[in-house]
Amino acid sequence: MGIFRRGSLVLAGLLLSTLPLRAEVLVSHGISTFGDLKYPADFPHLEYVNPDAPKGGEISVWSFGGFDSMNPYSVKGRAGALSSVFYESLLTDVADETGSAYCLLCENLEYPPGREWVIFNLREGAKFSDGSPLTAEDVAFSYELFLTKGLTDFRTVLAQQVEGVEVLGPHRVKFTFKAGFPTRDLPQTVGGLPVLSKAQYEASGGDLEEGSTTPFLGSGPYVLDRMEMGKTLTYKRNPDYWGGELPINKGRGNFDRIRIEYYADYNAAFEGFKAGNYTFRDEASSITWATGYDFPAVTSGAVKKVQLPSGTKASGQGFLINLRREKFQDPRVRQAIGLMFNFEWSNETLFYGLYERVNSVWENSVLEATGVPGPEEVAVLKPLVDEGLLPEAILTEEAVMAPVSGERQLDRGNLRRASALLEEAGWVAGADGIRRNAKGETLKLEILNDSQTFDRVILPYVENLRRAGIDATMTRIDNAQLEARERPPAYDFDMVVGNARASLIPGAELKQFFGSETADVSAFNLMGLKSKAADRLIEQVIAATTREEMETRTRALDRVLRREYFWVPQWFKADHTVAYYDLFGHPEVLPPFSRGELDFWWYDEEKAAAVKAAGVLR
Repeated sequence: MGIFRRGSLVLAGLLLSTLPLRAEVLVSHGISTFGDLKYPADFPHLEYVNPDAPKGGEISVWSFGGFDSMNPYSVKGRAGALSSVFYESLLTDVADETGSAYCLLCENLEYPPGREWVIFNLREGAKFSDGSPLTAEDVAFSYELFLTKGLTDFRTVLAQQVEGVEVLGPHRVKFTFKAGFPTRDLPQTVGGLPVLSKAQYEASGGDLEEGSTTPFLGSGPYVLDRMEMGKTLTYKRNPDYWGGELPINKGRGNFDRIRIEYYADYNAAFEGFKAGNYTFRDEASSITWATGYDFPAVTSGAVKKVQLPSGTKASGQGFLINLRREKFQDPRVRQAIGLMFNFEWSNETLFYGLYERVNSVWENSVLEATGVPGPEEVAVLKPLVDEGLLPEAILTEEAVMAPVSGERQLDRGNLRRASALLEEAGWVAGADGIRRNAKGETLKLEILNDSQTFDRVILPYVENLRRAGIDATMTRIDNAQLEARERPPAYDFDMVVGNARASLIPGAELKQFFGSETADVSAFNLMGLKSKAADRLIEQVIAATTREEMETRTRALDRVLRREYFWVPQWFKADHTVAYYDLFGHPEVLPPFSRGELDFWWYDEEKAAAVKAAGVLR
């Protein structure tokens, strides 16, 4: 949420709560998918912020690896962390409501009940960070730019469903949508595009396709302050930011500076935190959380170690299998690979019991498929069964769950099951114990890893895979190499750690994550999933007109995706485990869908003075 989401290219589906403009057209300050907006047109500020939060100070975090570009919209180069912070969109989401978007750059939006088109009326005071006005021409230019350049998977969605854009006046722009496509999400899709300055882009000779160390001009609350290539990035709050007094922005964007420090590995980053080189840390290592926070700053209270509640779904973290490779085409091979990861042993031995297993793409949400499908899900799935796109068993079997293992690292029951599956798939163990197919090809599986901390997770998994006859290896590479091998069009990997992405109000972005048409161009569908059944269900989810329809169809889709065995699901925590120097304030009750440290936390001068007086920080 917050500044992480401004100008995001991955957008959830949304819809409407309005006042009538005239009988056939609606006008509103926002749009909601399946019901009324939480916030009325005259809301003074978001409920979860402190509207009187002071401005000032700095917060600093760490990032992994390095960067060589400040263009977040190209697959070329490694974009710096938060490099989309400069850009705003017509609409923005909030952290205490799903399925809604509110006007940011726009004053309001107009659309007919069928959403065949949408008109955005821009705020006349909207400006780019250089003081130049932001107009409808910039909105139209940005749409056309993203239609032809930048991330290809997003381009595919736009080209299919948007007829065109028309400038109706200096502050008025209209998008018309193509007939034959569900329109539920389309106002939010185009309203979520980042808006760049047409004049600056054309004058600079920039190219959205290329990496660049010079950011494009945006209208957001932060601008680039300092950059040390690959090592440090600092953003500073723009004191002349045009939108600071908008109700949607009250109590947000409070830090004068946001700094990112880069580290080559996780252990070095933790040592940097202990030394006070940065001030906020989202702790993802269970062993560090359990055993590492005994340094003097914690003991004295200068560093707070806390668990903060999270109401959002799990991240979908898992080992992703590259389905583009022939050796992984058989789902029995993929299922066997999954059987050899022992989560229970890992959680007890390596993670201090802090995690729960991920089973679903929509884990920890109402969209997760559970048990056998009910009548509503059966009604969705049966036509696909009748067409031969799904096996009949999906109508009566329970949703696929991650395999359960015993307390030993190698679960022999799962080893026997995996071995049988591999035999059935034509991979036979030779005298050396390694499996080969009829062509004599070895079943090789290379797991790429750019994190030393993850060695302790992957190496036991590799041992188990080798016991099953799979010629498994872990290859340590740096972050830049990993990005290059993951990205389209290379997709040069067998297995990587990633996320099966999804949102709580799923919509057109599902095509980016799981759609066949983007499988060979998407930076998000890393596994390269191509499933006719999933494609059909994605269309049905997008076309859902009620929340009940959306939930039923999404659970059916979840059931189908899990049967594809494109991943070996990993783990999640229901809470945020964070540590930070006691310099900050935050609202007593945090919203369910964002922790918000860079968005609506603030710098507390009194606390900071005490910490610095104790000599903990400079």
